[in-house]
Amino acid sequence: MSAEVWVLGATGRVGRRVAQHVAATGRPVVLVGRDRGRLEALGISGDIRVLEADTPRALAAIAQAGPAVVVNTVGPFLETAGPVLDACPPGTHYVDVGNEPDALQEVLDRHDALAATGRTAVGCAGFGVLGTQAALGAALAGQEGRGVPSRVRIDAIASVAGEEGRLGEALARTIVRGFSEAGTLGREPERVATPDGDSVVTGTLPSGELLAARRLSRTDDVTAASALVPTGVPAGVLRALAPVLATRPVSRVAARALARIRMKATPRPRAHTWARARVGWPDGTTRTAWLRAEEAMDFTVAAATEVALRLAAGEGRPGAFTPVELFGTGLAEVAGAVLIDG
Repeated sequence: MSAEVWVLGATGRVGRRVAQHVAATGRPVVLVGRDRGRLEALGISGDIRVLEADTPRALAAIAQAGPAVVVNTVGPFLETAGPVLDACPPGTHYVDVGNEPDALQEVLDRHDALAATGRTAVGCAGFGVLGTQAALGAALAGQEGRGVPSRVRIDAIASVAGEEGRLGEALARTIVRGFSEAGTLGREPERVATPDGDSVVTGTLPSGELLAARRLSRTDDVTAASALVPTGVPAGVLRALAPVLATRPVSRVAARALARIRMKATPRPRAHTWARARVGWPDGTTRTAWLRAEEAMDFTVAAATEVALRLAAGEGRPGAFTPVELFGTGLAEVAGAVLIDG
């Protein structure tokens, strides 16, 4: 086995920063992408190696080299998680930063096979799942005697700074795929007042957060909402368009067009990123907990880096997990968040 951490999609916003952070610890890093020039232009210092490879070549190289950890930042994760996991030989661990429910399920369904081969996989090690699951864990803490909650609502209120540059193919395909599954998008809207005093409307989003919250709370009555989705009439329009976007020819054209859009650098809309968890029990008890972080992408980078380093150091255990299931709510605090009651 190698001591290297391989970063797939290393030229992307999350990938390059995870690579920088891991390399800064002295661990060898392999930057994987399709454009050698862009990989070399990253200018990351440390024990760095560049691998220019399309997906089939990258998977074959992972199987042959057996790195300590593979960090997957390439979406749509339903299309990439399974093949990358299949390529990881015994002893090679995996972490991704997706937030797709079916992709997370794909990872979790491999628990027994991963455990049998000494591998650990952590799905959705970014703000959405880690932030909301950590807040939910804080709300559930000390309430074991009340039994299974009767209802749970989690709200992800990310504050993200826009980065200048093209959106990119991988992210564009992830967005289009999300809209193609917009049957529940934007439902159950709620105006949320954050501890900072901001007022934000959140609506339902088909996400990994929903699956993660159900697993942690052990109840199916979970509402997972986000401030990043439209509500009301715009959400209704997207729900109506979902069947059209789900067709392969239309989704390909839409993704290509979206990928060419050049984004402008914009400041984050709020001072903090928030995740809220509100839990109710059959006896009428209700508890609310908040997670506060800085910029959401910074949190995601810090969380994915921490998970990768812990797995590389042998601190995980074989199987498939969400970040909180493996490392507890303290992982969010190490990544820079603060948990707040009420």
